[in-house]
Amino acid sequence: MSIERITFSGHDGHTLSARLDMPAGPHLATALFAHCFTCSKDIPAARRIAARLAAQGIAVLRFDFTGLGHSEGEFSNTSFASNLSDLKAAAAYLETRGFPPDLLIGHSLGGAAVLRAATDMTSVRAVATIGAPFDPAHVTHNFGDVVDQVCKEGEARVDLGGRPFTIKRQFLDDISTHNLTSAVAGLGKALLVLHAPRDEIVSIDNAADIFRTAKHPKSFVTLDDANHLVSRAEDAEYAADVISAWAARYLSLTPPAPPPGVPEGITRVSEADPAGFMQDVVSGPSHHALADEPLAYGGTNRGMSPYGFVASGLGACTSMTIRMYARRKGWPLEHVRVDVSHAKVHAQDAETSKNEKIDAFHREIVLVGNLSADQRGRLLEIADKCPVHRTLERSSEIETTLSDS
Repeated sequence: MSIERITFSGHDGHTLSARLDMPAGPHLATALFAHCFTCSKDIPAARRIAARLAAQGIAVLRFDFTGLGHSEGEFSNTSFASNLSDLKAAAAYLETRGFPPDLLIGHSLGGAAVLRAATDMTSVRAVATIGAPFDPAHVTHNFGDVVDQVCKEGEARVDLGGRPFTIKRQFLDDISTHNLTSAVAGLGKALLVLHAPRDEIVSIDNAADIFRTAKHPKSFVTLDDANHLVSRAEDAEYAADVISAWAARYLSLTPPAPPPGVPEGITRVSEADPAGFMQDVVSGPSHHALADEPLAYGGTNRGMSPYGFVASGLGACTSMTIRMYARRKGWPLEHVRVDVSHAKVHAQDAETSKNEKIDAFHREIVLVGNLSADQRGRLLEIADKCPVHRTLERSSEIETTLSDS
């Protein structure tokens, strides 16, 4: 995955700052991400969701609305209408790059914005919202104690998330005029609603109203005990996985077939969690996995460990080699199972002369079928001829046993 820093002009000509997360492999689709009220493109949820989608072939443009993050302009002069214009400007930028958005993702007020803007974007085929309000004016409860002051004096300073913002009467007047009922009812796109039942900022009743108003195809997925900002890594990753799996049903995410004779390709490993050890693993044009460490070693245990990948490679290659040989011979092999474990052992324990620790793989093979003793013995010999075995045994000791069950 690569991240490109870009800028484009917003609704009033101010320069908006953006990040474009591009897939390491084939670019299969494009998503446009709208962040939450007074947030930015760089909050953890936006970064994690963009990274996870990019790892699965979906490019993601996330940008700062006018006056927020690294974008120019004054937040106090913005409104919900200006957010919609900024969103459309972002879509227009993507179109100039040759990949208009296929998917819109909106978080909180950004969710309301994508619901309203989607009907005007013909390239968009799917929309996903995270903790979105059904009524954009819902955000005023964040500064409800100064609404009267804004109405009387024209503006007021409020503290939101530990940062001061100026709210003007034009914002309140504008946001009160936007009703999503007709936009959601006439969306005409596949819709995914993600919401946490315990969201204390935007209650789950909003998700119910959005879902009830929308026409099919529509889906609702709970984020369980996630907070409104989806700040925990595991919650953001879950949301990204759900969005990616759901979007595959409505977007063309099938990678193009490689030309004949093209090698298997590169396995690219990208850090997914700088605070831990989780990695995004992309192999070739279409295969994605997570690598991690167990909780006991400071990881989150959301993927196999590096040695788990090595062991799985040995086990898979062993099973494939056995199956290929039995198939060619026409032997009645019904099923193969290979259990592989890894440990560090002293070299002398592995009957070598070197007084150092080496890697030892224990491989237990289960063969199911009406096989003779000679056939089983031959398949055990064939297991040692698998290419991964041969690669590993040059520097590792591999022990193999045959099990009946």
